[in-house]
Amino acid sequence: MSEYLQSKEYKQKILKDIIRDLHKGKDPDEVKERFQSLIKDVDATEIANMEQSLIQEGISPEEITKLCDVHAAVFKDALMENKKPELIPGHPLYSLKHENHEIQKILEELDQKISLLSQWDHEAEDLWKYLQERITFFKENLDKHYSKKENILFPYLERHNITGPPSVMWSVDDEIRDLIKQLAAFIPSPGNKGDLESFKTRYEAMKHKVLEMVFKEENILTPMMMEALTEGEWAEIKEQDIEFGVVFSRPQADLWQAKEGAAKEPLHTGTEKLALATGYLSAKEINSILTHLPIDITFVDKNDTVQYFSQGQERIFTRTKSIIGRKVQNCHPPESVHVVEKILTDFKRGKHSTAEFWLVLNGSFIHIRYFALRNDQGEYIGTMEVSQDVTKIRALEGERRLLHYQD
Repeated sequence: MSEYLQSKEYKQKILKDIIRDLHKGKDPDEVKERFQSLIKDVDATEIANMEQSLIQEGISPEEITKLCDVHAAVFKDALMENKKPELIPGHPLYSLKHENHEIQKILEELDQKISLLSQWDHEAEDLWKYLQERITFFKENLDKHYSKKENILFPYLERHNITGPPSVMWSVDDEIRDLIKQLAAFIPSPGNKGDLESFKTRYEAMKHKVLEMVFKEENILTPMMMEALTEGEWAEIKEQDIEFGVVFSRPQADLWQAKEGAAKEPLHTGTEKLALATGYLSAKEINSILTHLPIDITFVDKNDTVQYFSQGQERIFTRTKSIIGRKVQNCHPPESVHVVEKILTDFKRGKHSTAEFWLVLNGSFIHIRYFALRNDQGEYIGTMEVSQDVTKIRALEGERRLLHYQD
């Protein structure tokens, strides 16, 4: 066993030396030839462990991201030879592979259409319109594909203390998002012909990055997750995958089911927490969250009794604790009670589920909304009133993408 561990540790050391050499500017083919005997047996988990170790030793994820494609090129042959896990229709990783297949199909289609372009002329107007529609579709769905990976798959890797590879991959995803956003903005509009060669260059750069990510997802991310995750975790992921919705298109077959008795992993085991639909919170945490919301909330139960109101630092309408247990009709002036009754009656009958108003109060623009709350069976359980001062929000212009505190 000690010899195996030493061999494993030695292999990790050499792998890290390879990456360090690449970051020093060594030629990838030279590095690949030099360590051929070691590289040929490398698997995705070893690469992931190596990246994680380098980050722990002080190399930033951004630095690793810079040469991510070079790393993949060095290890590509070995990863292609390693046996991929069997993907069954309906398994989340089957969906990932299906979406990657759709990505490749659209890129092949775009290749064919772009090859028909020879100049910026009126004869190609229909073709440019078609390209604009397909690139917009591709951009939106590719973003959803990456978002699903980042927000569903990565958290499960993090549960198993695998944080380095997801961080690096997310950075590359964002690079691709920027590239395709620039490409979409570069499509000509009436009166703006632009530069055809620049468009093609941008497209090729984007395509290269996207296809490299397809390779990484199927040959690094997939086996890494298959080794780390439990059957119960895959069942959880499948539920979230379905909730996320269709990306490009949904596979027809759905054959995979978690093995009977596969336990789902609890997100939290503390007894002081209240289990909610999407997490666990203590009573103190719930109170703190509701108190710090930049909106005012009042909850009226199915019997029209005020049960709760949030107590923020700057309330819009006066609320005192004495209204708790009071009929909501008695909390409004007589001339507006009929409006309250109308909203509650419509909500209870299921005729409507929302109502909203806006007004100017002491120079501030106030937005007021009412929401009917219903249980899983659709039964009315009460009404929530949400009030918000949107004066500053309405005045916002342009963008603020840099951190700027305004205490």
